[in-house]
Parts: sequence; C-alpha cells; structure tokens
Amino acid sequence: MFSQGSSPSLLEALSSDFLACKICLEQLHTPKTLPCLHTYCQDCLAQLAESGHIRCPECRETVPVPPAGVAAFKTNFFVNGLLDLVKARACGDLRAGKPACALCPLVGGTSAGGPATARCLDCADDLCQACADGHRCTRQTHSHRVVDLVGYRAGWYDEEARERQAAQCPQHPGEALRFLCQPCSQLLCRECRLDPHLDHPCLPLAEAVRARRPGLEELLAGVDSNLVELEATRVAEKEALARLREQAARVGTQVEEAAEGVLRALLAQKQEVLGQLRAHVEAAEEAARERLAKLEGREQVARVAAAFARRVLSLGREAEILSLEGAIAQRLRQLQSSPWTPGPVPCLLPQLELHPGLLDKNCHLLQLSFEEEQPQKEKGRGGGGGAQGEEESQRQREEGAKAERQSGGQSQVKDGAPTPKEDKAKTPREGGSQAPKGDSTQPAQEDGGVQVERGCRSNKKRKFKGRGKSMSREPSPALGPNLEGSGLLPRPIFSCSFPTRMPGDKRSPRITGLCPFGPREILVADEQNRALKRFSLNGDYKGTVPVPEGCSPCSVAALQSTVAFSAGARLYLISPDGEVQWRRALSLSQASHAVAALPSGDRVAVSVAGHVEVYNMEGSLATRFIPGGKANRGQRALVFLTTSPQGNFVGSDWQQNSVVVCDGLGQVLGEYRGPGLHGCQPGSLSVDKKGYIFLTLREVNKVVILDPKGSLLGDFLTAYHGLEKPRVTTMVDGRYLVVSLSNGTIHVFRVRSPDN
Repeated sequence: MFSQGSSPSLLEALSSDFLACKICLEQLHTPKTLPCLHTYCQDCLAQLAESGHIRCPECRETVPVPPAGVAAFKTNFFVNGLLDLVKARACGDLRAGKPACALCPLVGGTSAGGPATARCLDCADDLCQACADGHRCTRQTHSHRVVDLVGYRAGWYDEEARERQAAQCPQHPGEALRFLCQPCSQLLCRECRLDPHLDHPCLPLAEAVRARRPGLEELLAGVDSNLVELEATRVAEKEALARLREQAARVGTQVEEAAEGVLRALLAQKQEVLGQLRAHVEAAEEAARERLAKLEGREQVARVAAAFARRVLSLGREAEILSLEGAIAQRLRQLQSSPWTPGPVPCLLPQLELHPGLLDKNCHLLQLSFEEEQPQKEKGRGGGGGAQGEEESQRQREEGAKAERQSGGQSQVKDGAPTPKEDKAKTPREGGSQAPKGDSTQPAQEDGGVQVERGCRSNKKRKFKGRGKSMSREPSPALGPNLEGSGLLPRPIFSCSFPTRMPGDKRSPRITGLCPFGPREILVADEQNRALKRFSLNGDYKGTVPVPEGCSPCSVAALQSTVAFSAGARLYLISPDGEVQWRRALSLSQASHAVAALPSGDRVAVSVAGHVEVYNMEGSLATRFIPGGKANRGQRALVFLTTSPQGNFVGSDWQQNSVVVCDGLGQVLGEYRGPGLHGCQPGSLSVDKKGYIFLTLREVNKVVILDPKGSLLGDFLTAYHGLEKPRVTTMVDGRYLVVSLSNGTIHVFRVRSPDN
C-alpha cells in the first residue's frame, strides 16, 4: 500500500483505500485488528467466524477467535483516529449549503447556529466568526487552535488536528485515553485508572511510547531487512524463470532441428533402399523376361512338331506314315536331344534388415539432461557481466551451428554405423570427458542440455525420455525438397515475455489485435477492457490511445500518425490523442472485421463479407476486390488479414479452410489448405521482410511458416517455446514476431534469418 523504506504521509493514508474494509469494501466501522495486522469491520469479522476460527481474507492466516467473540480483538485506535478526521471534514449541520456554528445554539438559545467560518482543532467544533473570536478570549480555551474552516476542510491542518486529537475511551464516552497500565498493557482514561487499575503501575501515554518505540523500531528494521532479501529473492526467482523459458525455447528449437535432421537422414536412407529395391526388381524382371521368351519359343516348336506327328499317326494311311516316318523321327530325336532348362533360375529375394535400435523400446535418439544452474558471478572491475558472457556464449553457439550447417550439416547414419566424422569422440561443451573411441553410442549433437544419440544406450541419471507425452500434436509435413538440409528457414530466438493486464483494468485482457506502433513499440487491442494499449518490445507500458466511448477495439493497424481499428460493424480512423478522423459502416453479416495497413502506410484494408475493401487517409473507398474474382463471391470468409512488404494480401479463409495469397487486384497467387493445418481453422497471420508468412494454429499451439506463395515449409514455434493457445501475432521491424496468448501474456521472438 505504501512504499517500503519511507514513512507514509497522512494525506496518503486518507486518500488511499487504507480506511476501507476489504470484506464489505465500505469505510471501516468499529475497526478490529487481527494478529496478522489486517483490519476489518467488527460485523464483517463476525460473519467470517466459523467454529472458533477466522481465516484472514488477505494473508489466509488462520486466527483463533477469543472466548468473548470478535469484539475482544484489539480496537484499531489509529484507524479510529483517521476515521474521526475524515468524518469531521464531512459532518456538520448545513444551512443554505454551509456548516452551522456549534456554540450559537448553546449561547443564544437558538435552534440553529450561524454560518461557521472557523474550526477549533481541540474542541473539534465548527464556529462562526463571533464565537471564534470569543473562543480565544476565555481562560479555558485561549490556548486552543482555531483555524480557517475552508483550509481545514481542504486538509491543510490534518497533521496538526491529529496531534491535538485525543483518542476516546470506548468504556467512558467523552474521556480521553491518557495512561497505559503496564501489567495489563491496556490503555486507560482517568475513570479506568481509578477503578480496577488503581494499584497497577501506569505510565502517561507519551512516556510509554518513548519507552516502547525503540523496540518496535528495531523489529521494524529487522522486517525491512527481510523485505529486502525477499524482494531480491523474488527478482532472482523471476530471472531464473525467464532463463528457464529462454533455455527451454532454445532446447525446443534444437530438438526440432535434431529431429528434422534425423528424419531427413532416415528419409534419405528410405529413398536409397527403395531405389536399390527397384533396381534389383527391374534387373530380375528383365532377365526373367528374356528366359521366358526363349522358353515360350522352344515350347511352341515342340508343340507344333508333336501335333503334326500325332495327326499323321492317327489319320494317315500306311503308305503315308511310312513315307514321313523318317522325317518325323529325325525331328523328334532332334527336339529330344536339344538342351532343356532343368528348372527356374534361383531368384534373389530382398529382405529388410532393421538396425536393432529401431526395434529396441529402450533406445531413445532424443534425451534431456537436467543440470543444476551455477550461481552467476559478480561483475568484475572491468565492467564485464554475466549477461554479457551469456550473450557471447549464445552468439558463439549460433555461429558454430551456422558453420556446421554450411560445412555439410547433418550427419547421416547408414546401416547402423557412424560416419567417419563420428568415429572421433566429441567433447561436451559444458564439463564431462571425451567419449571413448569406437563407442557407437556417442552423442551426435550436444548443446544446451539436449542430446541426439546414435545406437541404444540407457541412461538412468535424471533423463527425460523423448518418447513421453508431447505438448503439441503431430509435426507439420516435411520441408520442401528445395529446403531440405539447407538451413534456409528463419529460426526463433526468445526475447522477452510480459503481461498486458494493467492496474486500471476491470477484467482479464482479451487481445484481439496487434500492430507495430512507432520504433520498437506495439499497439495492443484489448477488447475486454475497451482499450488500445501501448507497450515497448521490452514490455514497458507506454499508456493508451483513447478510443471513442463505448467502442471495443477488435483489429488494429497503424497508418503514419493515425490508428485504424474495427469495432462492431464500424471502421475508425483516429489520431494518437483519440480524435476521430472518420468512421465507416461495414457489413453486419460478419462478426469481426480484420484490419491491415498497406506497406505504403497511407491506406488501410479491411475484410468485409468475403471481400477486401481498401480506404485512403480521407476515408474514401480506393478499391474493392474478392480473392479469386467474382466467381468466388459468397465463397470466402477472411477472418484474419495482413499485407506483405511486396504489396500482396494474405488472409485466413475460414469458409475454404485455407490461407490465400493474392495481389492488389484480387488475383490469387497461391493458396494452402493441406495437412499442415492439422484440421484447424487458420489463425492470425504475419509476414516478415522477406515475405515469409507466419500462420498461427491456436488449437495445436503452433506457429508455422509458409513461403511467399503460400506453400507450407515447417514449424516455427511450438508448445516447447511457451505457446499456450496463441491468439494473434504481428511483425515489428520485419524481424520481431510478437505473439499474444489467450491469458493476455505476450511473447516476443527475434526472427533469425539464415544469412544473419
């Protein structure tokens, strides 16, 4: 409530919610303080008391109820004093809109006093000018402090009024608390002092405070020291969580790359084996066809000769048989003596021999190892820091990975044997010793805790098997042949993460639109809180862009020095200070309308009932088209829309369940509706400076990449990168992908191009 290490002012206490009950949310009435130092109304505490205990609504600490009930909890006289001061400001009889004098009815016998112009801080009475002058002239009240009433009600004399205000005894109304009974630790008035505490040693309040203040200040200093340690621990915990997320994103990328490399190697072996199989079958078929032709020819000759001999023997006369007997016998002896094939030639049947690791359930090509994080060293005198060293190490790892891809990239495994490059043992980057030579189970890659292993090895020390439950669904189809193994796809590098809920928000954020807004800034459309919020890419809150009253921004785009957004069935163009430049009515047949700025920055496109309308800065309709032409009228429903630096339009078509790319005239340049969508409706779209399309698939927690023509290339972000129900995205400066989640959190990733 108040800042640590500084004494809160009386104005802060009176203007904050310090005097409000956290249960009924009203001003405290009969405030009672629990042992945990949280204060509530006595009646509110009575409602919470169950079976002799109360659970504090704020710190959740369980407190036993005294036998006498909640009334026996300590009365918060400090809050009572502040409440008396607040009530004194607002109370007073009013006549003609002004407070009345409290002494006039007592002196003059009138039912109402004259208008009050002053206040006595000691008597806590409002006085007219005459009574105020007389108040200073009596023996009993000449030392009282009489001040101007207007200044008092403005709060100018709150501190002085607090000093002169005495706490009242709850047992004897009108009596001020003056003593502290030391054995009973109870505050007493003069009446209480004369009754049961007469024989007890008592101290005046000022003397008792002087005696007890050092002990309380010492305890407070100890708690302040603990608070410093707690804050440092909390900051360290958040930093550790951020490092964990960053490392998890890196390892997730490594897993994706390693798996893609293994799959590429396996697919290459598949093509090689299938090619060998086809070549063997074709050669065998050719040889068999030649042998069959020869056999069929010989069979035909023998059949003809045998048929002729049978016909002569069965139908011929004796003279005819004898005349042909010599020729027939010679031919039959010739056929009998010709070499015959004893049987079919042995055929070499192909058999598939699988590497034993593919059938071993305990063989895992991907494994995770978990190492305890080493404490960061303090910065040296030269100004070098741990963060700088971490960035340098990360840069070296990225350069090493790039060099490895350029020099030949992924190693392949053939027939279960390592390649020549793998015969040598590799040295891990972080600790450990070299693997022995000839070990076929050595790691093929180890970086940041991920291992890609050859062969089958069972490691039982803190391993997480890659065959466990996956956070995302099936991988997207393999890369196109032009990109296989070439390392030409962008890669994500986690930058930061931050929430978008601000203290003034009444509801949880519902982010429905994102767009770049100035250098390294984004504009967030929070439909639930009816706000356009500005953030830097580091998560710093920059304020809001005011929107017309009652508007709930849906989609948003920035044009030069203005902002365009859709809300309901209207398109608005406003200035950064909220002034409406123009508004246009849109079709009511669509629940939401996607908005996108053209690369020129002087026109805005909006999706309306399956077609795209483009407006200039003056609000005039510049062009209107249907992707694919009028033949597709009524067959499109563009729920998300963006533009590319090349001037093309990219939309998520929920009616065709596809991603469509078209030019400014509506001619379709490409359309994707393949299995890479995993059966999901295509979501938010962003395009980088090279034209790569980043498509959000909310149901499977993925962002996939498509080429500028709309062909799927592969996964860019998955659940391993912290994606949980991604909603909308935007591209900032062509190299920062900003992703918003359904819970209002924003992740920022730097898109690392292959040539960087």
